[in-house]
Amino acid sequence: MVIGAGIVGACTALSALDRGLRVTILDPGPPGGEQAASYGNGCWLSHMSVIPPATPGLWRKVPGFLMDPLGPLAIRWSYLPRVLPWLLAYLRSGATEARVLRTAEALRTLLRDGPALHRSLAERAGVSELIRRDGLMYVYPSRAEYEAEALGWRIRRAVGLDWKEIGPEEMRQLQPELDRRYGFGALFEEAGHCTDPAAYVAALVAQAEAEGATLRRVTATGFRIERGRLYAVTTGEGEIVADRAVICAGARSRALAAQAGSRVPLETERGYHAVVRGAETGPRIPIMPSDGKMAITATRAGLRVSGQVEIAGLEAAPNWARAGILRDHLKRCFPSLPADLPEDRVSLWMGHRPSMPDGLPCLGHARATPDVILAFGHGHVGLVGGPRSGQVAAALAAGAKPPIDIAAYDPRRFT
Repeated sequence: MVIGAGIVGACTALSALDRGLRVTILDPGPPGGEQAASYGNGCWLSHMSVIPPATPGLWRKVPGFLMDPLGPLAIRWSYLPRVLPWLLAYLRSGATEARVLRTAEALRTLLRDGPALHRSLAERAGVSELIRRDGLMYVYPSRAEYEAEALGWRIRRAVGLDWKEIGPEEMRQLQPELDRRYGFGALFEEAGHCTDPAAYVAALVAQAEAEGATLRRVTATGFRIERGRLYAVTTGEGEIVADRAVICAGARSRALAAQAGSRVPLETERGYHAVVRGAETGPRIPIMPSDGKMAITATRAGLRVSGQVEIAGLEAAPNWARAGILRDHLKRCFPSLPADLPEDRVSLWMGHRPSMPDGLPCLGHARATPDVILAFGHGHVGLVGGPRSGQVAAALAAGAKPPIDIAAYDPRRFT
């Protein structure tokens, strides 16, 4: 049983089929649907996203996060008592450069060949046009702003990443429509992006079905475990017999993991996006401006800008002003966009990143039984980390050695 039909679930299902396992995918929503983080992510296949969100000195900014509900990282006061233990662990995980480096090394292992793996998966599913390998680019007003983020660049270099520095003249050639206040960039030429994450995930699940998997639109609620072995997954429609199960239900995985004996500090980092349909401008290579920390990508649906982190739990109503900030920053980056975009040309979305406090996913066996595997908590790297995570989960389900060392992602690291 693969519980969850997002990017990690889809990749797990295909990898399990490759190992000769019989596969059933459980998800109450449609694959690639708006309910899933896979639908609204930043589209980036960013193998260089190895710097965790928490870095040294972040704790000094926490009062600002509480006071500014529209800042790039906001914490709702009403949710603070519940999230405080997670937040403290989050800050501790990035308290020193050495800790950040350890996390970066682990993420490098997981993400290293993500773009190439996605290209192979897209070809397998007959949607190779959805995966592009044009590179990804961080842009800055000048070299000074780039050098101000020296810790992140130093760690990227330490884990073996390479990039090309872009000066003002080449910036104008690569990004002619970008506002001229940006004069410096860091280009990762081996990276890529997905032009339609929703269609891509749907195609991968459909391919899994074509290869023999079964998709059932039900909600998994727990497990029947007896004498340390899994016998069934419980759902809203009764039990489904299974001898292995992989939990990859994104931000809603925590309760299922607890049902299998693993109490993990999974939290949701709520993210937003805005899409401008029919935009006649945008980046030739997807970009992330340093003064916005948001991904700007041309997609099949339109020009997408995505980002923001809001700590407010699974049930709180969206704060659509946060998506409006993304839209307005997009207009400042590309001045040829209309100053007053008609509402019917802009769509807004909010979703839930499944995030662990140390910036690393959970990949490993549940405490109650090795028959249940945890594969969730990827935070900001779920899309690019999906293929390798799926291979790991399928290997564990088959009783085989994973393709990478997974000690750093062990769910037991929190207890």
